[in-house]
Amino acid sequence: MSNTYTQLYIHCVFAVKYRAAVIKPEWSERLHKYITGIVQNNGHKLLAINSMPDHLHLFIGLNPNQSISEIMRLVKGDSSEFINKQALTERKFHWQNGYGAFSNSRSQIDSVVKYIINQQEHHSKKTFIEEYIELLKNYAVEFDEKYIFKDLED
Repeated sequence: MSNTYTQLYIHCVFAVKYRAAVIKPEWSERLHKYITGIVQNNGHKLLAINSMPDHLHLFIGLNPNQSISEIMRLVKGDSSEFINKQALTERKFHWQNGYGAFSNSRSQIDSVVKYIINQQEHHSKKTFIEEYIELLKNYAVEFDEKYIFKDLED
């Protein structure tokens, strides 16, 4: 086979360190655009992005030339640097260690995009922790609640 063909859709979720509610509506769009640039400059397709004050959802068409862990390292590291250089928060900004990454089929694209776009509505009914645990359960990811969002240095 001379060519490689893939169809990889990944929904990523990650939190602000200590789940601090510091992502403000006044600058969240700038953050989204910055992250979009990181994603696109690394050869991936951005399908949806949205954030709440304490976390962010990212849905991408993944280019198989780069691992999920590498694009997440770049997105989180570079966006933290952007937030800090722009002095968008009162204190130094950090993302929490780790992330959730969930694969989706082509038939799920529209529903995942709608889900991400409607984050404000979802969080009027449930907390981020409740949402995250629900995602883990819906995707049949084994987990231990006592380790969710625990940083090694905490």
